[in-house]
Amino acid sequence: MAKGAKRAWQRMLSGRRLDLLDPTPMDVEIGDIAHGLAFVARWNGQTRGDWAYSVAEHSLLVEEIHARSNPDCAPRWRLAALLHDAPEYVIGDMISPFKAVVGGGYKAVEERLLRAIHIRFALPAEVGGKLRAAIKKADQCSAFFEATRLAGFGITEATRFFGRPNGISPDALDLACKPAGTVQAEFLKRFRQLEEARG
Repeated sequence: MAKGAKRAWQRMLSGRRLDLLDPTPMDVEIGDIAHGLAFVARWNGQTRGDWAYSVAEHSLLVEEIHARSNPDCAPRWRLAALLHDAPEYVIGDMISPFKAVVGGGYKAVEERLLRAIHIRFALPAEVGGKLRAAIKKADQCSAFFEATRLAGFGITEATRFFGRPNGISPDALDLACKPAGTVQAEFLKRFRQLEEARG
């Protein structure tokens, strides 16, 4: 590396080096994603429980809510829901207020990473508007339940920020905070199930 040049890649446990400025699908590994997301805390760690509520847990919850809301959805689109926050295995989970402060640069890096992840797992580089909206709706529903069950938000406050979920009950959803190793294994298992289901 030339003197004064800044490193823009991260070394993963798999040995891959992922370039944040120009991420390539060949440097994306599901094991790295599962590991990273299992160790990244949602809500900046401000949740109840003995362990942080991780982005991997959130991703599993979003995929489940999306599947319940869209029962005819093909496994490949359920995989897109599972991977909707996958770039956070590299860049972490910034809370929405901080994203608003940082501005567009963060979003550009996130979008480049998501495109590389999608291509790596044979998904369209960008998902269409209807699917994107459906995943976002599941994401907002998940955020509402996490906010009210784990992060100390009242119903009124959570409704203002995330909207009120319609037709989905949190009672059958898994909102338990778990150790990172457990969640990593659950994320990998679900990924493999969806990969197998889509053939």
